[in-house]
Amino acid sequence: MLVAWLLLSLSLLQGALGSTVHLRRANDRHGRCTYSFTVPSPHEASCPGSDQAMPAILDLQRESNMQRSELESAKARLSLLESLVTQSHAVEGSSAPTVESLQRELASLRMETTQQKSQANRMETAYRDLLRNRSSLEEEKWRLEREKEELERRLESSSQEIAQLRANQCPQVRDTPVQDSLQRSKKVSRWDMKSPDYQELKSEMTEVSASSIFQESSSHSHVGTEDTGTAGCGELVWVGEPVTLRKAETIAGKYGVWMKDPEPASPYTHETTWRIDTVGTDIRQVFEYDNTDQFMQGYPSKVHVLPRSMESTGAVIYRGSLYFQRRKSRILAKYDLRKETITVQKDLTNAGYHGQFPYAWGGYTDIDLAVDEMGLWAIYSTQKAKGAIVLSTLDPETLEIRQTWETNIRKQSVANSFMICGTLYTINSYSSPDAMINFAYNTATSTRKLLKIHFENRYKYSSMVDYNPRERKLLAWDNFNMVTYDIRLSKM
Repeated sequence: MLVAWLLLSLSLLQGALGSTVHLRRANDRHGRCTYSFTVPSPHEASCPGSDQAMPAILDLQRESNMQRSELESAKARLSLLESLVTQSHAVEGSSAPTVESLQRELASLRMETTQQKSQANRMETAYRDLLRNRSSLEEEKWRLEREKEELERRLESSSQEIAQLRANQCPQVRDTPVQDSLQRSKKVSRWDMKSPDYQELKSEMTEVSASSIFQESSSHSHVGTEDTGTAGCGELVWVGEPVTLRKAETIAGKYGVWMKDPEPASPYTHETTWRIDTVGTDIRQVFEYDNTDQFMQGYPSKVHVLPRSMESTGAVIYRGSLYFQRRKSRILAKYDLRKETITVQKDLTNAGYHGQFPYAWGGYTDIDLAVDEMGLWAIYSTQKAKGAIVLSTLDPETLEIRQTWETNIRKQSVANSFMICGTLYTINSYSSPDAMINFAYNTATSTRKLLKIHFENRYKYSSMVDYNPRERKLLAWDNFNMVTYDIRLSKM
């Protein structure tokens, strides 16, 4: 029994200390068999003396106590972990609905966050737009204030010049009306033409001299046998009251041009109507209407976008094409309405443009295209002509000049003009309700004559007047309004 115990103890010690335990068996001095084993100390190189035994024992006790404490702590932690695992398993079955509700709540919160971010982005964008608009409005306000100051200064200067013109020129009108009108035109030409932004102010000043020509004039209207039919050419003797067809909807329509083709090409007809609003710096849109009713209702059937920006109110429609002046140039362009492309471009040699020789009302109306029974015309002026109206017939296919006439009618002294049967007619005022058609220049005889035919500017701002030889009517744009005038011609 003792041997078995020793062997067990030895095996335990070997497991704990490894192979350094040694067992010995031998007879003692009395001849009895004895068992003994040796275990090397893991810490001491040699055995301490009797005076060192107690500290060693105390160290061993402290170490034993620390190991026991650590073991107890490990057991407590193990028990705690077992308790937590048990609780987790017990709660797992009952917590499933709570997890699902939490997931739904999380999804809802994520959606709300996304919506709030989107709303924040929209608000930031709107805020930036408001800042830009505010900046633009401030710049526009500053510009308008500067223009107002400049206009006031020019108005004061012009008023003084008008007073001087009246004082110097009016007494001589009764004796030499024609010479006096030409002298006044020369004085008008001294006004600054290099600043086209103030052309409307200039035009008001010009109208004083133009209208006064006929207050003392001895000329009379040419009233001959009238032709109320539709065939044959003649001289203009009467213009009826304006008939308003429609009014523009936006500020871009304060002035513009509207047209019908007197010689339409398929698929267009005599009823097809076109309209262009010409307020702005990039004029490209051409509104097309199938007939007059559609035009009056304001529902275009098509909108053409020109590849080049146009200028002024001098455009015309002729034989299925739009003829117009390109912006800030003397180049004329032919735009094929069916192919929707520019087919011809031609420089109008020496013609003034962009405010050099406009009509009295301004609007960069340096080059005015017109159509009558004779074909396509250009009404303009040059430096050589010194501001007098120059007329040229144009080849509608190539835009080459066929023939040219230089009149002695100053372009800036009249408000508008149009061609009928090869004769140029001019209007003295664009704003007066009692305006007059004051000059006629006959290209057949190269002569000018004074007229006094009543012309009503009902809305006091006529920016375009053209003749339609098919309908024998004048088409005009008067302060947002598109109007027509019946006319009468005397027989040749």
